[in-house]
Amino acid sequence: MKSQHAARSYAKALFELAKERGQRDTVARELASAVELVVGDAALQQFLGRPGVSAAAKRGVAEEIARRLGVGTLVRDFLALAADHGRGDQLPDIAEAYRDLADADAGRVRARVRSAVPLTEQERTALAERLGAAVGKTVVVEERVDTALLGGLVAEVGGLVADGSLDGQLARIRERLERG
Repeated sequence: MKSQHAARSYAKALFELAKERGQRDTVARELASAVELVVGDAALQQFLGRPGVSAAAKRGVAEEIARRLGVGTLVRDFLALAADHGRGDQLPDIAEAYRDLADADAGRVRARVRSAVPLTEQERTALAERLGAAVGKTVVVEERVDTALLGGLVAEVGGLVADGSLDGQLARIRERLERG
């Protein structure tokens, strides 16, 4: 497994260029779409991670991905560079590290939210505002439906966990009853 340090280094270099060019969020979106395409295709992911494949072949594939997605020059050149240097299989880690840098620069944090049913846009917005007030930053809600929850939701922002699930409420009641 290749190092997380390398992924962070690549992300930082890309971030600094993107910020300098005023493309921080555009690059984040384009990089995320490239990663989504690579992760969604197991054969492509294996190809980029295979050590026996030439750098030129990987670079050609990365350039084709960029062309099909219609990404900007910066992301196109970055994808080709990463593939050329044998880092194509680390694109998900690089994209995550890039997103973290972009979020920190913009004063954003991510909230991982598990809910029993999908949230409406209005509920998602209200939740982001309430969590944002609690942590003092803009919150981006990343929602996942968890059918194991009986009801409600659990939100995690950094080290803060807000458990408003029915499961959590029942556990707290059970704990109180056991304590007497």
